[in-house]
Parts: sequence; C-alpha cells; structure tokens
Amino acid sequence: MFTGLIEEIGIVRGNAPRGDGATLIVEANQILDETVRIGDSIAINGACQTVVSMNRSSFTVEVVRETLNRTRLGDYKAGDPVNLERAMRPTDRLGGHLVQGHVDGMITLQKIQALAGSTRLRLELPESDAAFVVEKGSVALNGVSLTVAARLPDAFEVEIIPHTWKETTLCQLKTGEKVHVEWDLIAKYVRNMIDPHIGGGLTMDKLRQAGF
Repeated sequence: MFTGLIEEIGIVRGNAPRGDGATLIVEANQILDETVRIGDSIAINGACQTVVSMNRSSFTVEVVRETLNRTRLGDYKAGDPVNLERAMRPTDRLGGHLVQGHVDGMITLQKIQALAGSTRLRLELPESDAAFVVEKGSVALNGVSLTVAARLPDAFEVEIIPHTWKETTLCQLKTGEKVHVEWDLIAKYVRNMIDPHIGGGLTMDKLRQAGF
C-alpha cells in the first residue's frame, strides 16, 4: 500500500525483455537506505513492483505481462525519469490517500494550463470509469495522489501546487501523452457492490442489502 506522495525521481538505467515480461533497472539515490530489502515493494510511476536485486544506487524489478499491458513500463528507455515511492509502514502518516499501486490503465492528458500559483491538468475520462471520479475525490496519476478539481462530462481536472509539480515527473508531461491512472480504491469497491443491483433498479432496500 502507498500514499501517493513521491519520495524521489529515479532514472531508468535499463529495460530488457524477459520472457513475456521485462526486466527494469532504476537508479535511485535517496530511497535505497538500510531499510530496503530484496522482496520489498516500490511503486514506479504508480505501478507496484517487487525488488529482485539491488545495490546502493539502483534496484531491479521484473515486470509481468499484465503490468506491461496496463502501463508504459515496457516503453521506458535508459534516461527516462520515473516517480518512486516505497510501500508505506503502519506508522507512516497518510498524507495522500490509499493507493494500491495497481494501475487501472492509461488515460490521455488533454490540456496543461499554467495558473497563478498552480498548474491545472485536464485528462480524458472514459465512460466506463466515470463513476470513480467525483469533485474533491482522489485519483493517482503516475503514482501521485491528487484531488479532483473539476468533473466534466468526458474529462476531469486536477490542480497541482508548485512543490508537487517540481518534485515529480508531472512537470515533464506533454499534451497527448498517456498517463497511468489508479482510481480511488473506495469508489471501485462501492461500484463493485452496487453494479449487480443496478440492472433491476437501485432502491433503498438494495443499498441496505449491499451494506450501505
């Protein structure tokens, strides 16, 4: 489990095919302290990966086909920057929101708008995922915990403070680029519980039966 608060921008140092998956090597100068062990989880641009080998300046993960299908990890080249976050501990502050590190897919960045004191991004909102997005709700983009600033019919917007903009790879995004998205965990569970009842009409009794 993660918080969506990025600890470091790492640099990809290698990316090679491995069976139907890939082996990814990432340089990191801050997070690889004495607490990190082989087998630990690190989110790379929001995708939870397991450390299979490491030294003092880099770590290696093995990316499975499912992750390659849902993310851009297979496309990264040496020199590409990536957001890094270690899995949270029970004693950590939850400054962002609950992020599993299970990327739901990729969405297109439609617009970047520089404002006085912040940056606003507009991203596509697929109809199939529209139920997961509410104004002032949470969403993780490339592993960064963000608050939904506006909900549009087929898009949504987030507003990013200068610190987050500067300390993550979000500042390097370009219009038209694909971004990893993980929808809010609670919203996904609620949708899953309600879906079976929607076909026959949603009633108060059905909501109570679903635990609401």
